[in-house]
Amino acid sequence: MKIHHIGYLAKNMDKAIASFEALGYERETDVVYDSLRDVDIIFLTNDGYRVELVSPKSDRSPVYATLKKLGNAPYHICYCCDDIKAEMERLRDEGYTPAGETEPAVAIGGADVCFMYRRPVGLIELVECRE
Repeated sequence: MKIHHIGYLAKNMDKAIASFEALGYERETDVVYDSLRDVDIIFLTNDGYRVELVSPKSDRSPVYATLKKLGNAPYHICYCCDDIKAEMERLRDEGYTPAGETEPAVAIGGADVCFMYRRPVGLIELVECRE
């Protein structure tokens, strides 16, 4: 699988964007509100690398507790796959556990995404890429 992005938690979206831009990242998208996850999201790129800044809007967000625990930090790697259901089954066989249901991601054009977890690796995200 090819890496789509690195997910990075940010307490303050504006400060995080400015900090990444100072490192040479450019905005790939505008900030988008994802109501399913209660987060603001923006994608930034630098020399072919993509970072997804994720900032929870309230304590109802599934990443709120993780931000409180880790602070501003990377917290997942997202991988492109052709068939998300088949890839989820393959990863289940490898010992990964789904962390919720497959849902559309507004910040990725409505593409289906799911999160999975395995202790030696941590949290990963799958996105069904139609490129």
